[in-house]
Amino acid sequence: RLWVRTEPFLAGALPAPPPARLTPHYLRKAAAYARARAAQGCFPRLRWPRWRHLACGKLQLPAELAWLYFELFRGLLGPDPQRRLRWAEAQAACAGPEELERERSKARARPGPGGLARPEGRRGPARADSSLPVSQLSVDTLQFLLFLYIQQLHKVSLRRSLLGDEWPNTRSSSSGLPGKSAGGNKNWDDQEHRAFVQSHLLDMLELLLEPEQLSASSHCSPSSLVSQEAVRALGFLLEGSVGNSRAVLPLHELALREPCRSHNGFWEAGGAFCLPRLEGWLRACLSANPLGMSAVLRAGRKLAWAQQVEGTTRRAKVACSARVVPQVAPMVILSQVYKQTLAKSSDTLVGAHVRIHRCNESFIYLLSPLRSVTIEKCRSSTFVLGPVGTWVHVHGCDGVKVIAVCHRLVLSNTTGCTFHTLTPTQPLLLAGNQAVSLAPFHTHYPMLEEHMAQVGLATLPNRWDSPMLVCGDSGDSGAFRLLPPSDFYPFVIPFEMEGDTTETPGELPPPYRDVLDRRQRNVQLWQRTVKEAGLTKEQRRQFQMLVENKFYEWLVQTGNRQQLDSLVPAPGGSKQAAG
Repeated sequence: RLWVRTEPFLAGALPAPPPARLTPHYLRKAAAYARARAAQGCFPRLRWPRWRHLACGKLQLPAELAWLYFELFRGLLGPDPQRRLRWAEAQAACAGPEELERERSKARARPGPGGLARPEGRRGPARADSSLPVSQLSVDTLQFLLFLYIQQLHKVSLRRSLLGDEWPNTRSSSSGLPGKSAGGNKNWDDQEHRAFVQSHLLDMLELLLEPEQLSASSHCSPSSLVSQEAVRALGFLLEGSVGNSRAVLPLHELALREPCRSHNGFWEAGGAFCLPRLEGWLRACLSANPLGMSAVLRAGRKLAWAQQVEGTTRRAKVACSARVVPQVAPMVILSQVYKQTLAKSSDTLVGAHVRIHRCNESFIYLLSPLRSVTIEKCRSSTFVLGPVGTWVHVHGCDGVKVIAVCHRLVLSNTTGCTFHTLTPTQPLLLAGNQAVSLAPFHTHYPMLEEHMAQVGLATLPNRWDSPMLVCGDSGDSGAFRLLPPSDFYPFVIPFEMEGDTTETPGELPPPYRDVLDRRQRNVQLWQRTVKEAGLTKEQRRQFQMLVENKFYEWLVQTGNRQQLDSLVPAPGGSKQAAG
């Protein structure tokens, strides 16, 4: 039994139409180019300088987009946390773009064994062991070609649009838990992933063939053979299990097992597979993903994390993967949380792909290291996230605030949203964003730095203020702004936890730090003025009452009263359940 892996599509397929030349035709040309230049660092691993030349010169991609795809793919398969931290240190030491490009292009020795160096008793984020060399920036060529191919997932088909099957609709009126009919998020839709692979399987197999197995028109023939190396690369997209076993195995291991090898055309003498028989076997074995979103919605473990609010027609739903598989990141789905505070730091969340859907007027804290987070169709809510190892994708939201340390921030079709982030990559602004405010990260919780080390995120470099505008209409002057320092306030997470972090990691930019310092001086001046006023006990009581009344008025006017009220546990045992 085989199925399509979720993660390459969920956290790797950029939710935007691909560039004009990122098509099967040009990718086949790129594959031939790479194989012909194996000695120059193109095959079996593709070095960054060679990919830059190929992408910019042959595929006509802008240099920043070439790096985006390269770095996005590297983030999917690694590197591991200590190598991520080491690369972050190397980037942070660069004085400008030219030096950074030289750093990316360096050829370095491969890394040896080692781990995070964090002296006992020392506080602060873990640092990479300085004795570890950073590996040469390269990727598996065949897997990278497949990664580039699946960017076609978001290609808008005119034919399907005319038939009503596909249209770039940015708002959906459907309700309920997020499935294929509720929002059309292709990155999360495992049925869409399976259909994509079924439709494009032969093209992808041709992409992996050696040149001598292709005809003059760069297509396969009935006698074409697929190497074991190519089948191993196809494992980037496919995995499976044998019988009723709970163990998840990569494709190449399954393909070489009996009785599979007797059905998939494996030729033992040549150590390769007959392409027509391999294709037929793959199609016959490809089934629904038992670990995907559809399985979570159908048979996932329900979590009693959210309260049900009386008088509302929609019920909050929280579910996670029912089947725990060490090699596969779990999924957690939160839907329709309304007017409440939900706060969790749970093993259920560690390394999970999280989807937050249609949550309104709520405050959601997920204080664990996460793999990816998607926030869609939410309104007037605040989301505080633990460190996110791949990306935070916010889509179709109005008036939300997101506070996170993340590897990448991706925004599409958002209006009036504010993002306080610490991120080593440029935030991606895709189509349809309006009045986005970008601001520095401004909070902490006791386990934050430990969680950052677990996913390989450091405090530098921090590119929160340098967005990359990927789609045309995101280039409008009204698409984003940097939050004015006068509107900047620190955010306090109102929960107690064990841990060593006592302040916000990293340094605030000087304009924001100066504003906070000035406010602190004003508070001290006010306290001294009150102390020196010589008020009687009755006057102090009246003054205190006046201040409290004004504070209460401010809470009501700003909507902050709801946030404070929701922190008080409701009576009758409706406390959020553990999980």
